[in-house]
Amino acid sequence: MTKIAANQPKLNDETPVELQEMAAAIEALPARYRDAVAPALARVVECSTRRRRILNLVQEALSQLRLDMKYLIFDLEATRRERDQYKEMLEQDGRL
Repeated sequence: MTKIAANQPKLNDETPVELQEMAAAIEALPARYRDAVAPALARVVECSTRRRRILNLVQEALSQLRLDMKYLIFDLEATRRERDQYKEMLEQDGRL
């Protein structure tokens, strides 16, 4: 009994429906087949969960990068406007 419990994957709401269905189908198998297949299913669920976490991290990083780019573009445009204003002031004073 402890062997089965140790091999059962940790399914949650984030686990894809297909894997949940596969886990239910494997759970319905006789014990000797279930014990043979359960470790592989546990690894697949673990990899799927890890990939989902990585994807979420990448999406968050991309969102932050987009926001940072908007700030940089705003700052660049403001700097250009300031430069043009100072250049115009210098030209009016006859220093340029």
